[in-house]
Amino acid sequence: MTGKLDPDGTRLPIKIDTTSNGEFMPRPLAKHNMVANEHAHKQATEHSRRTAKDRRDFLISSCGAASTLLAFNQAHAAFDKTGGFYDLPKDAALDQELAMSALRKNEFIFDIQGHHVGRVESWREGIKKTLAPGFKFFAPHTACDYADEGENGHLRCLDGDAYIKEVFMDSDTDIAVLTFGPLYKEKTIPEYSEGAATRDAVEALGDTHRLLLHGRCMATIPGDLEAMAEVHETYNVSAFKTYTQYGLTPTSGFYLDDDLGHQYITNARDIGVNNLCIHKGLPFLMMGNKNVKYSYCRDVGPAARQYPDMNFMIYHSGYDQEHIEGPLDTTAEIGIDGLINSLIANGITAETNTNVYAELGSTWRFLMREPDQAAHVIGKLLKHVGEDYVVWGTDCIWYGSPQDQIQAFRTFQISDEFQEKYGYPKLTDEIRKKVFGLNAAKPYGILPDEIKMRTKNDIVETTKQAYLEQPDPSFVTYGPKTRREFFRMAQFSDH
Repeated sequence: MTGKLDPDGTRLPIKIDTTSNGEFMPRPLAKHNMVANEHAHKQATEHSRRTAKDRRDFLISSCGAASTLLAFNQAHAAFDKTGGFYDLPKDAALDQELAMSALRKNEFIFDIQGHHVGRVESWREGIKKTLAPGFKFFAPHTACDYADEGENGHLRCLDGDAYIKEVFMDSDTDIAVLTFGPLYKEKTIPEYSEGAATRDAVEALGDTHRLLLHGRCMATIPGDLEAMAEVHETYNVSAFKTYTQYGLTPTSGFYLDDDLGHQYITNARDIGVNNLCIHKGLPFLMMGNKNVKYSYCRDVGPAARQYPDMNFMIYHSGYDQEHIEGPLDTTAEIGIDGLINSLIANGITAETNTNVYAELGSTWRFLMREPDQAAHVIGKLLKHVGEDYVVWGTDCIWYGSPQDQIQAFRTFQISDEFQEKYGYPKLTDEIRKKVFGLNAAKPYGILPDEIKMRTKNDIVETTKQAYLEQPDPSFVTYGPKTRREFFRMAQFSDH
């Protein structure tokens, strides 16, 4: 089979690159990352010859993913980065059965952070027309097969149909939550009606509740707090998401334990929505440095302690690329350490935690290229937040299909050295199952076994099985990849 999207097999199935989700500056690849990608390409050529397949056919197979992950291990080891590694049989690069046993499993996967840009038509007039050029750095015409002719054709790569293909066809995701970015009013991406339309489209394929919807509340924007009840009544949202750093000025922002934070929390509780998704970490560079303190996690512990009946889902787990993750730094205010320290200061430990969830969107995606930091982050979260309170999110469609993130996490292991030295747990299949979906299912009121049973033969699943007879994954990431692209994109936003 020759793939339409990458007929020559030029793209690796595990995507290690500089892509940003648009909230943070793209980071150049380190030397070990470049060597890892180069080695993976060489191995793909060699292994495709040995298995008598062309490169494209080899790379879309389980052996292709296994070959890539094993090549990463070899390159990382050459640079003495062995705190974490991808645990696969060496022969999985050539043995399809071995590769499938490691990479094709049947966990319940619940992705609680997904995005798309809505309908292309909504970008052809009004305020979004001025934003559309910036998104060319997310989806150039040549990167996907969704682009139609016309000025805004690139947005087809990021619309609701593309989201359904990338998430439900090209990955093992069972259900997901569609969420919203920080832009306000008519700039909301997607608009509520567009998000609801995607949810309805997925529902029409099987009535299996595969897609849930967030409500977005920016407490610093006039009217957003007051609109929460109407948003829930109109769109039946499953959680309210906020960005504590975001505001209309470079100095605005709020804490979860100040007046605006209390109003946000109590409004949601009064409405009957107990799930609060809070962006922490990954500071918005376009906001400047004057309000970066609001992106830190100092306020998470106090709010969780004061509102034990509310669930606080900390998006990105407070991860900040400026903070190199190592063993727990008990003095740190930023990064994963900042979240953990806030919890500890308020008497919340892995043993006592009941309502703080650490989400991995963008965090895991970046850490896939840094095995030592990845081992520290996953190890610290499991040790201090608790193995029942780390939850799966991918920030896709910005990174294309989340399948590579799934495959990488399925096989990631913390080294024996780090386990012994820092007290991190070994990653077992049971822990991975919890992180992939079982942990988030509880606050969202989902019964995983029922979902698995109901989705087993719905139209999404039967369509997927037919698609998998001749799959055509893009292996593309869509965000800005250089400083120039990032700032070019940012000039079309407010900040």
